[in-house]
Amino acid sequence: MNTTNTSGTSAQNDKLYDVIISGAGPVGLFLACELALANCSVLILEKATDPNSPLKLLPFGIRGLSAPTIEALYRRGLFQQLEIHKQLKNPHQHQKDKQGAQRQAGHFAGIPFLQGNIDTSKWKYRLPSSTETSLISEMAEMETILSRRAETLGVSIKRGYAITHFEQNTDGVTVDSCEQTFNGKWLVGCDGARSVVRKSAGFEFAGTEPEFTGYTAKVELLDPEKLLPGRNVTERGMYMQSQPGYMAIQDFDGGAFHGSEQPITLEHIQEVLRRVSGTDVTLTRLHIATTWTDRARQATAYRKGGVLLAGDAAHIHAPLGGQGLNLGIGDAMNLGWKLAATIHNTAPEGLLDTYFTERYPIGIKVLDWSRAQVEIMKPTPQAKALHAIVSDLINTHDGATYMAERVWGISTHYNLGDQHPLLGYSVPNFEFENGSTIGDLMHHGKGILLDFENNAKLKNLAAKYDQLEYVAGNAKNQLGLSALLIRPDGIVAWVAEGEADYNTLQEEADKWFVSS
Repeated sequence: MNTTNTSGTSAQNDKLYDVIISGAGPVGLFLACELALANCSVLILEKATDPNSPLKLLPFGIRGLSAPTIEALYRRGLFQQLEIHKQLKNPHQHQKDKQGAQRQAGHFAGIPFLQGNIDTSKWKYRLPSSTETSLISEMAEMETILSRRAETLGVSIKRGYAITHFEQNTDGVTVDSCEQTFNGKWLVGCDGARSVVRKSAGFEFAGTEPEFTGYTAKVELLDPEKLLPGRNVTERGMYMQSQPGYMAIQDFDGGAFHGSEQPITLEHIQEVLRRVSGTDVTLTRLHIATTWTDRARQATAYRKGGVLLAGDAAHIHAPLGGQGLNLGIGDAMNLGWKLAATIHNTAPEGLLDTYFTERYPIGIKVLDWSRAQVEIMKPTPQAKALHAIVSDLINTHDGATYMAERVWGISTHYNLGDQHPLLGYSVPNFEFENGSTIGDLMHHGKGILLDFENNAKLKNLAAKYDQLEYVAGNAKNQLGLSALLIRPDGIVAWVAEGEADYNTLQEEADKWFVSS
């Protein structure tokens, strides 16, 4: 990885990169790794000179990773490098009921759903060898792991390089940054909620305006006993102290303070906390603070010519339940192999278009999930009534199971047809007799034709596609299946129970791969 700081000199860079990525956050880094794994040349331009922002450190940078994100890391050999989750307990899993039997497994708008109420028997395709459904990581850890991976794969990262202008032409995209010009065949904006790429390219960003200003702050309190522990919904908003001195506050001001871009002072945080908590608590020191809102917007297209969007550049919403990072990693996992195939001229017609058609509906669901939480968190009688009803539902087995499926991403899938209930879902992590799993065999980033019956016809068919690897063997639990076609992102595209339909298999393979 070539990491370069701003030089201030004007220069023309003659190298033509396959892809230029704006933003070296987890989404941009993961996408870069996917492209480099497929032998694409990648340049990342990151406006921040120092990646070690205090806001990325614990607990500001804590993120809950969902099942699809964990699977993506595992399938690229990165999961075992995560360490934070081994040191931290999930903050939702340390609370017990009065009998000490139930653990909190997650929440919806602060309403907990309990581990013991989740009916995992409904998830028939989650095998004992499956990865975790959720765990804790943090931004700095993720970026360190992905930067190291990018370095290994030859990605060039330039820090302190903000994109100031770009133009599309017949050869690709020309990007100006720090008095230098860079050339790429494609440009991908992974540059966050205020994406310069999205704004400059003129993408429509449709959605809803905020109901509140949220604050995350590290403070020192003179009289912390005046505040109740845990999450507290009041007549004026919500406040929570996750660790001593670490505060989260929601002030239903319509997002006014966040939009004003005024400095966050100790006096302002104290005034908001007093008003929301209904106490006269006193702050003696403000170490660091940031604001956020529940503004929910999504680009109505993810591509304009040679410019694409991913992550927060494509969609923003309140960080309730930690869905944003997971949504962005899903974008990168979906886009990487499709864009690489397009660059190498090995993509079937319309393959890159499926990035938008598959990911846009997922984004809509996440934004609506966020909006629904905000609606029942409002300090109004109507919201309290909804809150009570949702609380009752969450305390049922069906309710808790539904919440877990949504929060953990278990129900995430693409509409690839209804011929089999696995189509469009993540492939089960089949464990073979030698102890390896299908996830272990996906580190190369290629598609897999998995054959449990050593069928010579399937082997011959797979040999026609350079980006498709044939894997045969017996699994400990084959779930009644005989063969599966698995895309490079781990999504099941074809399933056989019993004798395989070769014509249907070839039709499906031709949708995702080009035969040699």
